Amino acid sequence: MKKIHFKPAALLLLSLMAFSSGKGAQAATGAIAIDTALTKEEIAKGILTPEIMWKFGRVGAPSLSPDGQQVVYPISYYNLKENKGVTNLYLLSTKGGEPKKITDEKGSESNPAWSKDGKTIYFLSTREGGSQLWKYTLENGAMTKLSSLDGDINGFQISPDGQKIAYATDVKLQKVTGKEVYPEMEKSNVMIFDNLMYRHWDSWEDGAYSHIFVADFKNNTIEGAIDINKDQTWDTPMATDYDIAEVQWSPDSKKIVFATKPLTCRQYATSTNSDILVYNIESKTTENISSDNAGYDRYPTFSPDGKTIAWWSMKTDGYESDQKRLFLMDVATGVKTYATAGFDQNIETYTWSNDSKTIYFTSGIQGTEQVFKIDVAKKAITQLTKGYHDYTACSFNNGVLVGQKMSIKMSSEIFRIDIKTGKETQLTFTNANIYRHIKMAETQERWVTTTDGKKMLVWVILPVNFDANKKYPALLYCQGGPQSTVSQFWSFRWNFQIMAANDYVIVAPNRRGVPSFGQEWNAQISGDYSGQNIKDYLSAIDDVKKEPWVDANHLGCVGASYGGYSTYFLAGNHEKRFKAFIAHNGMFNLESFYAATEETFFANHDLGGPYWDKSNAVAQRSFANSPHRFVQNWDSPIMVIVGGRDFRIPYTEGLQAYNAAKLRQIPAKLLVFPEETHFVTKPQNAVIWQREFFGWLDKWLK
Repeated sequence: MKKIHFKPAALLLLSLMAFSSGKGAQAATGAIAIDTALTKEEIAKGILTPEIMWKFGRVGAPSLSPDGQQVVYPISYYNLKENKGVTNLYLLSTKGGEPKKITDEKGSESNPAWSKDGKTIYFLSTREGGSQLWKYTLENGAMTKLSSLDGDINGFQISPDGQKIAYATDVKLQKVTGKEVYPEMEKSNVMIFDNLMYRHWDSWEDGAYSHIFVADFKNNTIEGAIDINKDQTWDTPMATDYDIAEVQWSPDSKKIVFATKPLTCRQYATSTNSDILVYNIESKTTENISSDNAGYDRYPTFSPDGKTIAWWSMKTDGYESDQKRLFLMDVATGVKTYATAGFDQNIETYTWSNDSKTIYFTSGIQGTEQVFKIDVAKKAITQLTKGYHDYTACSFNNGVLVGQKMSIKMSSEIFRIDIKTGKETQLTFTNANIYRHIKMAETQERWVTTTDGKKMLVWVILPVNFDANKKYPALLYCQGGPQSTVSQFWSFRWNFQIMAANDYVIVAPNRRGVPSFGQEWNAQISGDYSGQNIKDYLSAIDDVKKEPWVDANHLGCVGASYGGYSTYFLAGNHEKRFKAFIAHNGMFNLESFYAATEETFFANHDLGGPYWDKSNAVAQRSFANSPHRFVQNWDSPIMVIVGGRDFRIPYTEGLQAYNAAKLRQIPAKLLVFPEETHFVTKPQNAVIWQREFFGWLDKWLK
């Protein structure tokens, strides 16, 4: 797990910033007390609050048993007072009933995987320190620790024959810190770099890289491990997900297929070119099967019959939001087929049928995420589910399909889906005790005409206990990404229900530059940050503010990341529409952002290139329309929120915006979370975030 501490110059009370990646599991937690019961006061009030949000159980992706009769899945719970959480595993019949909790709060569990005979569940646990392999025996409920490796196991896959295991762990390959380079300077805390990609998302490079090891797994012991990524100075599974699902065994247990990005330094920072590799267990050789594609190639799997390898692929190098296309390769001939040709949406998560004839997958379509299936032979695609919801994962075995589903009114739960009719049956009711007492707001689907004559889907979320005879302040919600759908998502921070519970109308447009409305709509935003999508935002708020129940004199504008950029830009270009703004970790000065962000490929593609390239018309237009160039027009109060460990959009972007507002004597407030990243994840910090968020809006809009 990457973790480097250092002490920067004294800036804004940042006395210590600890940087760590998501690589590896959290440390042993000890027993954490979990209480999900609502108080009498909360029940009497009947609306969602920040404190109630942290009583929710957060359901993870399901994994079906080989016979399809049971599903194992994780749930994370948090203790607000202790400011930490724990993730445990639950077992449930796919016919319904009460789930059985199979692990306890002495540690956090992850990566559940079934044995081929369905009698054992393997998983990672931190209950004895570090992250090690354990098993749960269904027959007697016994838990047994199977590994005690020196380093953490970050993920694993057991071979179908049960005789081998592939697992990910970190390997130290480079000296980075001062005391590593100069051992006699043991109290130094300097870091020394001479190339790019020295930090990523939320972690400083520490010279260790995630590698895949293959070992014998006879009698439930790990022996004879071989590093199949020996000496490689890049991560497998790929940063920053480190998702072990990108490593899969062949059905005969003789090969491993995996995704990796075999680039370093400047190339790594400026390219998205990842590849699909196949490792042969017997010959110990590796073959690259996607070298002909320049963009992302990810999430490979073998078909159950072993004849086909599938993965999703992006065509364009540097374009991280390009279309995710499903490719199939005949293992015997090497011939590849673009299986979803003509399908104008993305393929997200997917799973094979046991007979290798069908692939079930999730995909966005018009502001929702649905489950589809594709006939592998005919390449015919059928939409299975419909409705206002998002399916974010699915699992199939022995004729049974289950999925992880959420909506604006419901956090994630597990559903069973009929593979013929698409009929859905809810299996888990994790937070029923909360929904029973808390009223949820209603969502309207609204199609707004844009300035160029197109139709745009806008979700309008009405206040709880909505009264059409009253007037409510309204919030324009600006989505991040930028290419991220405003779907039926449930967020534990940017939560539409809690905004509605505070008596706001929320206007959430699927403006230009979001998926699920076709590739042209999605791609338009690149190189046009200040253009059509900004007009789309204004079209949405201008349309909704005409309603008699909207107080058009009290409108707010809020957003994070690209949504933070949008907020900053609109602050200088809103023509008196908004009375208050909130920007979280947004891009303010595009020149300083370009020079400080780590994934340079993103800035190159979306902004058009570097600011010093004076011959690049697209780039020069982007930088000429940077939000900081319109500060002279700012006329409304603004709150700025930053995370000290955000390396995607460094916190100094927000400091510039806040300083500019104060120097112009615009009412402004600054929230600095020194140890948070691009997101606010710690329970108490998140509650304070919500309190300050609504405190600021209430002050200026009510």
